[in-house]
Amino acid sequence: MAVSYMDFTAPNVQYFSDLNKNRLFTGNSQNFINSLGRNHLNTLGNVSLLDIFLSREKVVEPHIHQNASELVYCISGSAVVSLINPFTNKLHNIPVKPGQVANVPQGWWHYEIAAEDHTHLLAIFDAPYPEAIFGSDILRLTPAHIWAHTYCLDENKWKEAVAPIKKTTYIGPSDDCNKNRNDQHQQYYYEYQQPPVNYQNPSYIHPYYAPPTNHF
Repeated sequence: MAVSYMDFTAPNVQYFSDLNKNRLFTGNSQNFINSLGRNHLNTLGNVSLLDIFLSREKVVEPHIHQNASELVYCISGSAVVSLINPFTNKLHNIPVKPGQVANVPQGWWHYEIAAEDHTHLLAIFDAPYPEAIFGSDILRLTPAHIWAHTYCLDENKWKEAVAPIKKTTYIGPSDDCNKNRNDQHQQYYYEYQQPPVNYQNPSYIHPYYAPPTNHF
């Protein structure tokens, strides 16, 4: 949608932005996210971007975008985009390689896992700012006694389980977490191969076995 509010004769009109200077999150030199919204480029309409760089086995943590749909375009490497359809309560795992996309409707719970090093994803949103609610914030900010009472959990064990989550994760696991894992823990990571494109059945999704959730 075109920008209707903009005075294009104003001296502050912007037509250019460098995403390399718009860092949203840095995990390390191989795992980071750059962003582009109307706060960076004031002539943007209802569109914004996240430029995502991942190494193998890194995860853009589970989250929702409450204000926008997300189109995930794979530039290099490969990844699996996973989402839960709230109308069917089914998990869909969608492998993407360069030139392929996965679409996440507005408000759907989803996450991305890199299948190889040097994975580069471009997330495109139909809103001027990519708002999000992250799983790490839900886990750490909801009081432990609410989790325990609601789901009949051991409150002390729950506190222990989520204690390492101190802030919004964005990309996980952290490097410190990887260093502390032994070989047995590493075995849960997946391997997958991209299925052939099924043009006759666009809704076809290759079966993918996600890592057990108790490791997150």
